[in-house]
Amino acid sequence: MFKYFLKRFGAYFLQGVLLAAPVAATIYVVYKLFTAIDSIIPFDVPGLGLLALILLLTLLGFFGTTIIAVPVMAYFKRLLDKAPLLKSIYSAVKDLTTAFMGKKKSFTEPVLVKMMIDSDVQKFGFITNKDLSELGISDDKVAVYLPHSYAFSGNLFIVPKRNVTPIDAKAADVMKFIVSGGVTSVDNE
Repeated sequence: MFKYFLKRFGAYFLQGVLLAAPVAATIYVVYKLFTAIDSIIPFDVPGLGLLALILLLTLLGFFGTTIIAVPVMAYFKRLLDKAPLLKSIYSAVKDLTTAFMGKKKSFTEPVLVKMMIDSDVQKFGFITNKDLSELGISDDKVAVYLPHSYAFSGNLFIVPKRNVTPIDAKAADVMKFIVSGGVTSVDNE
């Protein structure tokens, strides 16, 4: 029993680290940049360091998507090819963040999913793929992502199309409702 507990504890701990690390690293880097820039500015104007940081990050974003991106990303991809485990983690995180915030947003079709035919319990989710033929799965099934409440995680389920009911609501409102555990209000504008 104790062995099982330690194994589960270790698995959950590693999962927590994987979920928290990108957020913590981002907060740490932004904080360090803010304090560094704030200490360099010779003027004692409240908010000037924050404004400088926002401008610096915006410029970095501009150059990163135009001039610098191509050679740096090519080099970074070559490095990732040499480390398959890091490549898998990077790809998964990149795909997930792109699904939420990128140009190719994936969570655009909110649905209710009936998990079992003989039950009235339904879960909110998002259709992520309607064609699973590449995986050898019949065309009467779809991939549905079911986000967790109060977390930046979820599960992917393959369900029969007959168990999926589209929702006439904005995807962002449905996601906000799910993540908040159903306590947030949904805008009806």
